[in-house]
Amino acid sequence: MTKIVFLDRETIGPSVELSQPAFEHEWVSYDSSRPDQVVERLAGARIAVTNKVPIRREAFEQLPDLKMICLAATGYDVIDTQAAKEHGVTVCNIRSYAANTVPEHTFALILALRRSIVGYRQDVIDGAWQRSGQFCFHTHPIKDLAGSRLGIFGEGVLGQAVADIGRALGMRPMFAAHKGVEGLGPLYTPFDEVLETADVITLHAPLMPATRNMIAMPEFRKMRNKPIIVNTARGGLVDEAALVQALEEGLISGIGFDVLYGEPPRDDNPLLSVLERPDVIVTPHVAWASQEAQQGLWDQLVTLLEAFERGEPQNVVC
Repeated sequence: MTKIVFLDRETIGPSVELSQPAFEHEWVSYDSSRPDQVVERLAGARIAVTNKVPIRREAFEQLPDLKMICLAATGYDVIDTQAAKEHGVTVCNIRSYAANTVPEHTFALILALRRSIVGYRQDVIDGAWQRSGQFCFHTHPIKDLAGSRLGIFGEGVLGQAVADIGRALGMRPMFAAHKGVEGLGPLYTPFDEVLETADVITLHAPLMPATRNMIAMPEFRKMRNKPIIVNTARGGLVDEAALVQALEEGLISGIGFDVLYGEPPRDDNPLLSVLERPDVIVTPHVAWASQEAQQGLWDQLVTLLEAFERGEPQNVVC
């Protein structure tokens, strides 16, 4: 009988219906798992399901029965894919489930920052409107999106969906060429040109060695239009200490981050020091997590398990 172990069930919302594959199997589920519990919990398992629990080389070396890892996510940086290949383990991921939820969350952040929603809400809570003596007041900047330039780093499903919403709002999307790469074709605007001309920059790229800290102080100093910076992709794409420095120096106009380098963040994360600012919004990695998206993710995951068991693996990463 196929043993399937889900290492971090709590990463999926409690309202999601977790159906199970149709083939005969033993299902074991843990709410969460520490890295040092992976080998013990996957002992005897043919299939592992994980969202954010890492599975590294030392684990593969001790799990001879493991034949498949199914990620309850699109990103697969938590898996040592080279070690998986060497040990004959198929790694599959979820794709295209977040085509609505992430772009919508992205624009929730963009709109809130461009129109200073957080600052004005706090003013009302603090009684500033009541004391103003006017029907309105002007304590924070408000800017339209129409006519502004939208710099998008990442041209996949999510980046394209963000561009579509931007066009509908009258924005001018630009897909940034990959950093240090030329000749990518007419879809792309040169990397530095996007930095120099964008009013809003939004990140939808995977975290890889080539993209880690791809935006740091040298990039912030090229941003002539003081853009809003939004990241709903992966922590680590932006140097977070440089991000806070850029905000404090007035090089950017606001921060909307749903992902951080360490999750949950440590107390010394630079972004935690600026959370009280009205031009900073940090959400706890929930852009992907609409009810509809989570249910679609899980339904796709079950399909992947069944396809692998039939000998027809789908969405294979390695």
